[in-house]
Amino acid sequence: MKPVAQASDSCTVVPSRIERRKAHTRKKLVDAARVMLATDTAAQASIQEITDAADVGFGSFYNHFSSKNELFAAAVDDVLEELGELLDQLSVDVEDPALAFAQSVRLTLRVCRSRPQISAVLVRHGMSYVDSTRGLSPRALRDIQAGVASGRFTITEPRLARSAVAGAVLATLHLSLTDPGLVDDTACDQLAEQLLRMLGVPPEEAHALANTPLPAADSPVHG
Repeated sequence: MKPVAQASDSCTVVPSRIERRKAHTRKKLVDAARVMLATDTAAQASIQEITDAADVGFGSFYNHFSSKNELFAAAVDDVLEELGELLDQLSVDVEDPALAFAQSVRLTLRVCRSRPQISAVLVRHGMSYVDSTRGLSPRALRDIQAGVASGRFTITEPRLARSAVAGAVLATLHLSLTDPGLVDDTACDQLAEQLLRMLGVPPEEAHALANTPLPAADSPVHG
């Protein structure tokens, strides 16, 4: 539950018009970069092409980024954090770490399938960010560590397990882009089941956890 706002909150500084304009320009650059990352045109794009795609002046680029690499890194980070925040909104607190992990995997795949741009960026660039401190990676590590601490998972190195989970999820997202008919909700649940078994959950229990009804908030994902 969010804390009730106190009277001191009224002193919150409102961004000036210049600050809002700068933030808007930066967002347009990041959005353009996300499209280029998803379509695999980022490497060939010039700064002029980026600013044209963003519909901003060429000179404004350097008010926000020192290089194309910095922009595209920010765009990937933006995708990861957007997805992480979406999952936080869709997920519900559960006491069982194994159920929380299964729910997270199933929601991740469903959200990404409904947002092809996110899937494409993750497939092409996600593995480089498997140990990122933002987005999905810290959330996945948290869930795996909680499962180990509770005795639900039997693996000995959570970071290695996180890498294995990331590889499986990214490969499945790749299939969802190249062969959408192959990756439906049932396939997402089957992957969650297999990952639970990899982490040490008994087969029958893994199957049950991977087929538990998802939160009602999951319904808008495909909308």
